[in-house]
Parts: sequence; C-alpha cells; structure tokens
Amino acid sequence: MNAGDILFDVLSRLPTKTLLEMRLVSKAWDRLILDPLFVQAQFQKSGLALSGFMFQEKYQKCLDDIKTFTYMPIDADSKVQKMVFGFLPEDVVILQSCNGLVCCRSGFRTRQSTTIYVCNPLFKKWVSFEVAQLDRFSNIALAFDPILNTVNTATKFKVVRIQQLENEQEEMYYTFEIYSSETGTWKESNEVCYSDGNLLKNKGIYAKGVLHWLTDTDQILAFDTEKELSLLMPSPIPALEMFINPPGTCIGESRGLLHFIIICEDGIIVWCLDDYFETKWTHKHSKKLQVIEDENPNMFFQLYKNMQEKRVAGMDPCMDPLAFKDEVLLMRVYSTIYFYHTETSKVMEVCSVASLGPNPYVDPSAIPYSLSLIPLNVSLSQSDSNNNTNPSKN
Repeated sequence: MNAGDILFDVLSRLPTKTLLEMRLVSKAWDRLILDPLFVQAQFQKSGLALSGFMFQEKYQKCLDDIKTFTYMPIDADSKVQKMVFGFLPEDVVILQSCNGLVCCRSGFRTRQSTTIYVCNPLFKKWVSFEVAQLDRFSNIALAFDPILNTVNTATKFKVVRIQQLENEQEEMYYTFEIYSSETGTWKESNEVCYSDGNLLKNKGIYAKGVLHWLTDTDQILAFDTEKELSLLMPSPIPALEMFINPPGTCIGESRGLLHFIIICEDGIIVWCLDDYFETKWTHKHSKKLQVIEDENPNMFFQLYKNMQEKRVAGMDPCMDPLAFKDEVLLMRVYSTIYFYHTETSKVMEVCSVASLGPNPYVDPSAIPYSLSLIPLNVSLSQSDSNNNTNPSKN
C-alpha cells in the first residue's frame, strides 16, 4: 500500500489511539501503520491529540530528584497513576515533551556530566547523549517537528540548552547551546539575549519552529531553532500590576499557535499569538469565576470571593494554571487538580493535590503528552526490553 491507496488515505485520518487498535487487525495493517511514510501522512492529516499530562515534583531545599511522576490522562475512563520510565537505564527527571517525544535528564548527583534522554514512551525507544553538568541556571528544551523533518530516513530533532549569565557590567543575559541529532554534537550559538527575567514554568513550549519560555517579567523569551535568533515579546497583559492580586499565568500550544493563559479576579482568560513580527495577540476565551462557580457548585465554594481578597505574601494562590495544550488547561484550585476545556467551558476533577506526593507546590513540572507513532530512527537509538508501565498504556 502507498499514499495513493484508499485504505492508506482512510487510516491516516484516524487518531493515534485508534490506530494502535487497528494494528491488531492484520500483519499488513501493522506494517502499514508503522511505516514512516504513513506516520508522516497521519501527522499531517490528523495531528497529535493530547493524551494527558505528566506531573513531577521537586524537593524544595536539596538537589535530590524525585524518581516517580504522575500521569493524568484526559480520557475520563482512565485513572491517574504513578509511573516511572522503566525502559530507560536509570531514573530520570522529565523536562519537556514535543510532538510525541519526551525529553528527560539523569539525576544531578549521578556524575560530573548529565545524560539527556529523548524517547518515545509508546515504543520504549530512546536516544541519549551527554551535556556538561546542569545547574539551576540551565534549562533544556526539545524542538521536533515531523512536518519540517521527514521521518522516512531519520528522526531529526534539536535540544536547546539555555543559560542565564551575568557580565562584568552586572547585566543579565541568556546564551543558547544546541544539540543536533543529525550531527550528534553540541554547538554554541552566537545568539545572546539580554534580559533580567527569570524563567518560570512551561519552559520551552514549541510552536511554529520556535521555543518559548515564560519569564517573571511581562515578557516571553522566544528562540528560533533554525535561524538561531531570539526575541523578547510582551505578554498580552504587560501591566500585571493593574491587578489587585498577582495573577497566575502560563503558556502553552494549541493548533500550532502559542497561547497565554491568565487566572485573576476577572476569571480565566486565554490569548493566542497570531503575528510574531507585530506581536499580535488575539483574545480567544474568557470565563468569569463567578460563572464557573455557579455552574460547578459541587466543585467550588466562594471561589470568586477568595480570589478578590488580598492574599498573604508567600501564600499559594487559590487558583494556579499549570499547563495548557490543545484547548485543555491543567489547573490547581485550592487543593484539587482540574481539567478546564476552553472550547466547552467544562471542568473535570482529576485528583487531589495530596495524591501527587509530599512536594506538589514547589515548582513542579507539568508537561502535556501526546501519543505518537513517530519512530526514533537515529544512529544512536537504543531500546530496552524492560516492560515497566509507561504512558502508552492509556
């Protein structure tokens, strides 16, 4: 079968989860669905639907890493579960996901250098390479686009290491180091971005060939991985001091566009970035907290009132947006985790914060994940027969 066949055309329009079941029909269907040309066609026609979110805690005052993570499937019939990537040769910390591939790192205290893993949990395939020992001023992000990089010969991706440094004039700036799967080497980019902002959650959101980092200023740091150019973009609400209480914010990607989400006393508000050159943000969705509370009386109590009241300095906000992907917002409200669907304004309770572990409030990693048929056809690629539980089970 080839791209001109009716069966090829029909199957390539199905979501990944359905295709995993279709593989069981026959050996011929299995070969077709795993063929790199079919995988590329399916990605172009159907895209990758959000499967769930990975949540991993951090210890507050030590360098030790927490080995387990929590997987939260968006499928209402699937249960939240504790997991590890048992197919990898060691315990890892999850850094980011991009179009079905997940980027992880080894523990800080294992050796002088740090091992970076890029894997597809669905097939338990992975590649690994070394980077100089990371510190708290370093951040790792994955850039992978199957449309820009054909997968019929090799899976091409880039990993960017971003560091914040200080020069003799006490000016803060960011540097970029890039790993290419084609060459298997790191190279220092000539690009430098001057900024006093510190990187916050949702680090390294990939959209339209550009990685994005949310900062604690009113700006978003962007880095084009092909042109190796950086840009500081203003957020859609630059004057955050206009709010009575500092709002909760996060960034994410949906339908290929960067999104900016804010939760404040006015409600949940979502913008998408339509134009990079003019930094044109389009207001996409808003929902008042009072309306959310009225529509979900069994979930929320005095939500609007508590958001209006002045918070104590250092106190956790009663609402915090954690991650966003494909119109689904993962958020914490009081001590419970919820999914909020921006297209339907529906709220779904996921789990209690306490079930996530002893340190769920200390700068956790909340990462969207999508099932993907993308292979890892890289010369360094390795696989393991370890069959521990992983997100492909959902």
